[in-house]
Amino acid sequence: MIYLIDASVYVFRAYYSVQGDMVDVRGQPTNAVYGFARFLLDLLRDTGATHAAVAFDESLTTSFRNEIYPQYKANREPAPDELKAQFVYCRRFAEVLGLRTLSDQRFEADDLIGTLVEHCHTHGVPAAIVTRDKDLAQLVAPGDEFYDYASGRRFGHGDIEAQFGTRPERIADFLALMGDSVDNIPGVPGVGKKTAAAVFAQYHSLDHVYESLDELHALPIRGARTLAAKLAANRDAAYLAQELTRVRRDVPLDGSLSSMERAPGDEAALHALCDELGFGDFLRRRALEAINA
Repeated sequence: MIYLIDASVYVFRAYYSVQGDMVDVRGQPTNAVYGFARFLLDLLRDTGATHAAVAFDESLTTSFRNEIYPQYKANREPAPDELKAQFVYCRRFAEVLGLRTLSDQRFEADDLIGTLVEHCHTHGVPAAIVTRDKDLAQLVAPGDEFYDYASGRRFGHGDIEAQFGTRPERIADFLALMGDSVDNIPGVPGVGKKTAAAVFAQYHSLDHVYESLDELHALPIRGARTLAAKLAANRDAAYLAQELTRVRRDVPLDGSLSSMERAPGDEAALHALCDELGFGDFLRRRALEAINA
């Protein structure tokens, strides 16, 4: 199994959960790097992963989704300056462990992971998507896992509907109808999670829904009689939201299995990085164990 790690989720989690005055040799905060490093080391120890990749987001404002819809993620506050500086170190730490890292100005980490998942499927190898982001559940095929490492929960293809409200292959369309407030995607006004779940329990795609508007009044949900009119009036918004919520799987990158194989770690670079960050023997020893495992 190949482990594809949604780095930003765990960097942010580390930043807000690791307390204390942790600073580097210049007096800059390092709490997020420390927490993220411990997460990576725990993951490698617990899984014994031989193949992995770590995907980072470059920016909240430069993806192709912002070109389509400038308000995409406009509701999010920028990362604090003391966190922004730590992302570079998080990436360097992953690299000294021999892990492949990826980022792109135009494509988000989700799209990089989606493309690697597609390559895994082409090679007949299952993928474990290490994240807490519901959007990535759409990538899960039979044999794959949505691995919420922080909570210790793993969801296979057959578990996704119970957890997120619909089958993996319908999640982008599901989110297109109900919208996604986290990413500032409006969807169709008046359509919530229960309504979207009922719709996609019956219909297999957004196209199928719009081909069947004259049937929607019969759905066993509150407001079924007015649902078709809502969808018809907001057709463009729904298809725009679909484009925003669908994870891309065609980013031009090397998706070979060898590109995701763990490389030999760099002990000298590890020691230099730990010195720079002010990390002590505990984390250093654990990282050396991971490198030499």
